[in-house]
Amino acid sequence: MEGRWRGILTALVILAGLTASGSGYQIIEGPKNATVLEGSEARFNCTVSQGWRLIMWALNGTVVLSITPSEPIITNDRFTSASYQEGGNSISEMIIHDVQLRDAGHIKCSLQNSGRDASAFLSVQVMGELLIPGDKLVVTEEEPCNVTCRARGWLPLPGISWDIGVSASHFSYYSIPEPNDPQSTVSVLTLTPQGNGTLTCVATMKELNAHKSVTVNLTVVQPPLANIDKAGTSLPTWAIILLAVSFSLLLILIIVLITIICCCCVSRREKKESSYQSEIRKSASVKTNKETFETNLDSGRENLGYRSDEPRTEKLASFAPVSSESSVQEQHSNRQPYQGPDRRGRGPTGRPQVSFSVASPRTVRNVTLV
Repeated sequence: MEGRWRGILTALVILAGLTASGSGYQIIEGPKNATVLEGSEARFNCTVSQGWRLIMWALNGTVVLSITPSEPIITNDRFTSASYQEGGNSISEMIIHDVQLRDAGHIKCSLQNSGRDASAFLSVQVMGELLIPGDKLVVTEEEPCNVTCRARGWLPLPGISWDIGVSASHFSYYSIPEPNDPQSTVSVLTLTPQGNGTLTCVATMKELNAHKSVTVNLTVVQPPLANIDKAGTSLPTWAIILLAVSFSLLLILIIVLITIICCCCVSRREKKESSYQSEIRKSASVKTNKETFETNLDSGRENLGYRSDEPRTEKLASFAPVSSESSVQEQHSNRQPYQGPDRRGRGPTGRPQVSFSVASPRTVRNVTLV
């Protein structure tokens, strides 16, 4: 019932304003753009000159507040006003309580019976939830672990940072938006803890310098004995690199030594073979000389003058006087007189007669074959 009466009163004021002369006033300064968080207040000011009769405030084209010189006409409890005087001018302030996301849009201040107005833009940001899964985290000392912080239902997406309240040898973090929810993002913290403490995830609305945080307790436990032994036997990176270089140099040295030894062995073997071949050549030379000497000795015992032709026969016959005694003895033992060959070189039997001499160390004997 009260809202109906307010509507009627607003209509009457507007009609009264239409009949009044208001051509001498104007808007000196209009409202300015504003960005606020959802659930907070938004304030807009409109400065007008003296003589005004009616000021109207509209949100996205709908009049939500009307103000007269005597009192405001309120149709919605979320929209209220305040008035100030400054240098003879009037300042009308519209206050929006419990701003909702649907309130984002154009704000306009206008005067009745005047074609002048001024407008601004209202931006609404939403601060959603911020959570870390689990109230208490238990991790192993000196072992890398991940802690996840999720910001859900934020508009626009906030920037996320971490406050590290634990001793850690290393930590880093990154944030990525969730693909299925444009108003949510996830930040992942990776750290290597060394002691107990707290981790705080902080989400900040950069334009408003507003933030929200959530804290979780981190408990660090000692690793199992097997892992301790394993960790104790591990070497640092610089030691592993030094060992690798040392082994490489040792391998190269061994290869060089093996090469030198092989070269020495081959050289010695070649020297031995050369000496052996020299000895063999000397032995072969001595043996050859000895055989040559023996051959020369044996060659003195052979009759190399044997020929079957007649000139050789005549030559052998010329040596007969040297062995005349032997021939005479043989003639007496055979009791046959000696008959020389005929003109054709044939003996008494008509066969060719061949004569040769046999040399010996003491005597030379002529033998005649018939």
